[in-house]
Amino acid sequence: MTSWKLPLIVAAITLPIVAAFALGFAIGVGGSGMGLAAAALVATTIVVIAARQRPRGPIESAAASDTRRHVLLVSTLPVEEPGAVAQISRAAELQGPADVDVLVLAPARIRFLDRWASDVEPAREAAQKNLVATVAALAKAGVEAEARVGDEDVVQAVEDQLQTYPATDVVLVSAGAAAADEEASAELSRRLDAEFRHVVL
Repeated sequence: MTSWKLPLIVAAITLPIVAAFALGFAIGVGGSGMGLAAAALVATTIVVIAARQRPRGPIESAAASDTRRHVLLVSTLPVEEPGAVAQISRAAELQGPADVDVLVLAPARIRFLDRWASDVEPAREAAQKNLVATVAALAKAGVEAEARVGDEDVVQAVEDQLQTYPATDVVLVSAGAAAADEEASAELSRRLDAEFRHVVL
């Protein structure tokens, strides 16, 4: 943590409480009540923020029971074009004499209103269509793959999958330079024990 952050955090915690005490005494409603209410609100905010934080340790994959390469291909979009499939195959080294096990993972991207309504089915259906198109295109190129739908958060989806899948390589496939995908790529590159590549189509 940089040196300027700690005083800022302390100020963000203490100033609302002190201001509530002072305001309570100034308007004659009893500073202690307002101060305690502000302290409870600050404490609740800290607990909520802490609960939402994810651990940032290394992401390890399950132990493999064979010597094959196991490639986890995380696709945030349907891959259908032969050129795109060839680009992914080169990056992930899927072609050649080596026996490679491939698992395609599609994050279920949930829209804001669907999340608010707790309706995840449209996102899961879109991810499944993504998987069908991608696995079919890989099969045409001679690459057999299994498919699974994962968490909407790319990093969390990878972390969940690697608890059971013994990936030796993780390849993230995205379109353009979306900020969320770039952040996911940077975090995966930093935290993964497996070999990581990011293919931008």
